[in-house]
Amino acid sequence: MYTANGALDKDQLVIQYAPLVKRIAYHLMAKLPASVQVDDLVQNGMLGLLDAMGRFEEGQGAQFETYAVQRIRGAMLDGLRENDWLPRGVRREMRRVESAIQQLEHQHGRAPTETELAEALGMPLGDYQKLLQDARGHQLIYLEDLTGSTEENFLDRNPAGPDLDPLVMLEDANVRQSLVHAIENLPEREKLMMALYYEEDLNLREIGEVLGVTESRVCQLHSQAIARLRVAVAGEGDNKPLAKRRGRKPKPA
Repeated sequence: MYTANGALDKDQLVIQYAPLVKRIAYHLMAKLPASVQVDDLVQNGMLGLLDAMGRFEEGQGAQFETYAVQRIRGAMLDGLRENDWLPRGVRREMRRVESAIQQLEHQHGRAPTETELAEALGMPLGDYQKLLQDARGHQLIYLEDLTGSTEENFLDRNPAGPDLDPLVMLEDANVRQSLVHAIENLPEREKLMMALYYEEDLNLREIGEVLGVTESRVCQLHSQAIARLRVAVAGEGDNKPLAKRRGRKPKPA
């Protein structure tokens, strides 16, 4: 995809990689609140694609598509930086969910069911499932972790290099081992959903078709699986204790 002068042919690249931008946008939607519009992600992603074209240098040892994917995703995240991507009330409630998961796992020696979690939180099952739906975006790594308080985007603050490679940092052996173990201990349906999303690269609608459930139900399963993994990998050191149930005293352990 080069011109006669040896430069990247941007027009051809835009045509070729526009479907990739859309694919990344739809895949990212599972990690973002329902209020986020996919068209906004696509628009920011196209800006990231253009930025990748301007910055890419063949001599840096990366294929253009690999480099472009990083820039596209980074531009989408940067476009969300100034928005309240997850309401504080929902995030606070998900901290309660994580505390409940930890307590019930200690009590029963297994992953708690949705019904058990709803009861522990003092809410009807339907309300708990709605919370999971609203909590789309409650992830292992928050948007703030990627952007910080500066105007620089994540890739600019973390340039490629043997000592600063984000992939190397994320592939720490202990963290990987803990995450693999936590995924293996997920309930079967949640484990399958995670495999379809993160390994097979399916979007929510496609996963729903495989599982025979609605897209909303996939969102719920994803939020609950992430909460379980946060407890297993990140621990509960910064989580508040399970708040008092509505009008009920906690059961003894």
